[in-house]
Amino acid sequence: MATEPHRNRWCGATNEEHTMPIVTIQQGPRDIELKRDLVARVTDAFVDALHIPAEAVQVWIHEVPADSWGVAGKLTADK
Repeated sequence: MATEPHRNRWCGATNEEHTMPIVTIQQGPRDIELKRDLVARVTDAFVDALHIPAEAVQVWIHEVPADSWGVAGKLTADK
């Protein structure tokens, strides 16, 4: 007797499918209020697009200081 694969309660996906997205944002330092808003908006976008609960979405913000980021051959701190 064959058994049906276990289905994820969030989107009907099987255990083998990824259902908990991790979103990584790399940016320069920002105010905490801006980061709160960004995390909420990114989460909402994934909830709408993937039909999953907000609890399934992880957003990681990696802040890079201006002296550790370069654009067009120059550190952003030098602009």
